[in-house]
Amino acid sequence: MEINPLLQDVILISITSVAAIIIIKWASYLLKKTGERWEIDLTAIHVTQDIIKYGVFLIAFSLILREIGIDITGIFISFGIIGIAIGFASRDIIANFISGMLILFDKNFKVGDTIEISNHKGKVNKLGLRTTNITTPDNSVITIPNSSFSKNPYVNHTYMNRRRVDLNITIPYSFDLEKLSDEIIKIVNGFEWVMVSPKPNVMLIELSDVGAKAKITAWASDPWKVDDYRSIMAEELKKILVTENE
Repeated sequence: MEINPLLQDVILISITSVAAIIIIKWASYLLKKTGERWEIDLTAIHVTQDIIKYGVFLIAFSLILREIGIDITGIFISFGIIGIAIGFASRDIIANFISGMLILFDKNFKVGDTIEISNHKGKVNKLGLRTTNITTPDNSVITIPNSSFSKNPYVNHTYMNRRRVDLNITIPYSFDLEKLSDEIIKIVNGFEWVMVSPKPNVMLIELSDVGAKAKITAWASDPWKVDDYRSIMAEELKKILVTENE
């Protein structure tokens, strides 16, 4: 029984598409398991997954075109003729790919780091060839084009494996500044997250009409929790300021 050519093309396209999806899923699973076993950096795994995904899709697309009788060579020649137009249309995509590779090779940040760019701060949960996903403190996921990292300055808050926690306070003149500073240092040293070195410090910034403005500094080893630590510090210091002012 002779199969209708159109039906045959549909079957071949379906088989090729399903096979491509299965290969991508299988490769992702294998990469994930290999990464867990050999403790491979997640950044390298995510980029490798993207390379495999786009590579398989490109091969599958080429096979489909060939099966339905479209001359791939002719398409490539046409691409050469309209290359300028395509270049303009895809320049952002190409820029994102290049930036993604540069991030991987330069190792300026990796999955798990806390970064900040264009007023967006969060933990990197995926670093691909085109985009980087970060999770903000309020659990929102932001997708950032990789080209943004080559156009805008950004901060890696975990690069040095420690982060300073700053808290600005105003001390009324009714307080003994020296005595209160010693008490503040004692309280801050009591927090389990505070690093022994560098030591916590209280710095007098300026004198205002309502009191002395000071900055309390302490160092923590978990940059992701800096905001939480600052809140904890503020709550504890508020207690002694209110108590001694009564």
